Amino acid sequence: MIKFWYTNARPTSLPQSILPSLVAVCLAISAADFSWGLALFAVVGVALGHLGLNLFDDYFDYKKKKSTYREELVHEGFRARIGKCPYLTSGRATLRELLIACLIFCALAVVCGAMLWWFRGIFVVYIAALAAVLGIFYSGPPLRLSYHGFGELLIGLIFGPLNMIGTYYAACGQVDSRIVLISVPVGLLVMNIVYVHSILDFTSDKKIGKRTLAVLLNNTTAMLVVLFGVIFVPFAIIAWGIFTGGLSAGYGFVFLTFPLAISLFYLMIEFVKHPQKKFLPKFWMGPMANWERMQQAGIDWFMIRWFSARNLLSFFCLIIVILSLCL
Repeated sequence: MIKFWYTNARPTSLPQSILPSLVAVCLAISAADFSWGLALFAVVGVALGHLGLNLFDDYFDYKKKKSTYREELVHEGFRARIGKCPYLTSGRATLRELLIACLIFCALAVVCGAMLWWFRGIFVVYIAALAAVLGIFYSGPPLRLSYHGFGELLIGLIFGPLNMIGTYYAACGQVDSRIVLISVPVGLLVMNIVYVHSILDFTSDKKIGKRTLAVLLNNTTAMLVVLFGVIFVPFAIIAWGIFTGGLSAGYGFVFLTFPLAISLFYLMIEFVKHPQKKFLPKFWMGPMANWERMQQAGIDWFMIRWFSARNLLSFFCLIIVILSLCL
């Protein structure tokens, strides 16, 4: 049962939360009051909260649309990625069981948060509570923020600055300008994963009335302009930090990921102009597991771009982790 709900909580999305948390932990190691135990509680709490919110997203989306709309769109001739909530649509689980699983994951995250509150004080509670409220209202009523064009921004804020500042404070009991500066580009690259997703799902989301940022823009040129900023502004922020002395010159190594950023932007331009054009992954794009299965399922057009966005964040974060441990 644990494996069943863990799998359905979409653990493949965990790098979006865990990697920024690990960056924060590594940046905090040199602080005087650093604690490995509290850092571990913070990372585990973030991961559990993320999985719980993923399930809450399924719960609220299923209640709103019964999660059959993508299959219906495919039958109508639209190109849509299918398969959300198969454990519900197949009858393997009920909505009540899903709600219980949501509450269990979130309750475990609260336990971790309580430990951090006990040792670090109320600031951790404020950060966690704000992230939790925004996460619930991402797709939950009455706000359903992801249905009104705010979903991508929320994800970037929750898993970037809120996640990283909260984890950093939990690990060492303070906040400094470096963690704030680095959390913004990381947050943008987390947002990039969701925004790429919304561009790829533009047709299906528009059809059901889900107002993602892409649907809100409703113009392919505008979508790409915003995407350009989301992908490349993180590099500009790091460069500005180095130039002003807020970051050491070593952080320039994050520009090793710049070719992948360019590649992703090119793939998205091609998707907008030639959506049927096929691409094969290259080794420098990073891991893309089960590629043959993706091709057989007919979702390789989606996954090569999603994997690229995820790997861009992963490599960017891993470089900062290495730098923070070496500098």
